[in-house]
Amino acid sequence: MKETLNGPSDWQSSVIAVPPLARNADLTLAKPANAKLIHHMEAGGISIIMCGGNANFYNVALSEYEEILDFLSQTVAADTWVIPSIGPAYGTMMDQAAILARKKFPTAMVLPTMANMTEAGLVRAIRLAHEKLGYPLVLYVKDEGYLSTASIAELDWDGCLLFVKYAIVRDTPETDDVLNSLIDAIGADKVVSGIGERPAIAHFRTFGLNAFTTGSGAVAPAHSMRLLQALKAADYDAADRIRRTFLDLETLRDRHGPAFVLHEAVTLAEIADMGPMLPLMSNIAADLRAPVQSAARNLMAASVG
Repeated sequence: MKETLNGPSDWQSSVIAVPPLARNADLTLAKPANAKLIHHMEAGGISIIMCGGNANFYNVALSEYEEILDFLSQTVAADTWVIPSIGPAYGTMMDQAAILARKKFPTAMVLPTMANMTEAGLVRAIRLAHEKLGYPLVLYVKDEGYLSTASIAELDWDGCLLFVKYAIVRDTPETDDVLNSLIDAIGADKVVSGIGERPAIAHFRTFGLNAFTTGSGAVAPAHSMRLLQALKAADYDAADRIRRTFLDLETLRDRHGPAFVLHEAVTLAEIADMGPMLPLMSNIAADLRAPVQSAARNLMAASVG
């Protein structure tokens, strides 16, 4: 696992994959299946793996947290950077931070919540987690009103933030006042497009972002990397052709739940058997399996082609 951190060039060098996490029938960690998925992504050129909502880190037991961290750090390649998550509850966040402080991960992502929080309380929690860990954290912004731009700018100024994963969905991603204000406050290099392939072109072309996260890239990692390379080259025609191949699967994820559909897509594409989802989540309904399988396999075929 990569342990060093030098700045934006690190998180702009690869698409940031946000994959699911495989479980055995008894809900224990399915290490062989997870290793298959990790090696599939790495073979496609991805060298940053973030474990967040798609991996259902919201519901990971504290008793297995260290086991998962150790598995990830020991399974990925030497040049792969792993970003685990902490929270969203304060007590969970601090207990996880105590475990992470003994490890060699260079950052972690704070899982978002809009329940049982105030802005001042969340800012304090992030500051305390930063103090315990001794390194800046990734902030995940997916809802308006989660944190004000002023609070985010203060956290960034004080060294608490590595970057912001920006994931507020817009019908027209080219128009986004919140994203504009965030970039004005902390700079484009500190903001990562966090909603997959669909808005990536708009976020790069209109707002000057230089990195994006991907869920469907767990299915077609090489294709997602091609999209990143086309965006960096400002070849937007090529980028759009690649982006369109992701939209069938991304649309199913948008309609039926990004984490649920992606979990099944990896299994149905025969990359690795992800098994049952960890409660409080559950696997997709049987009538969705055929369209998810078709979309996943078509995406894989487009990636090879």
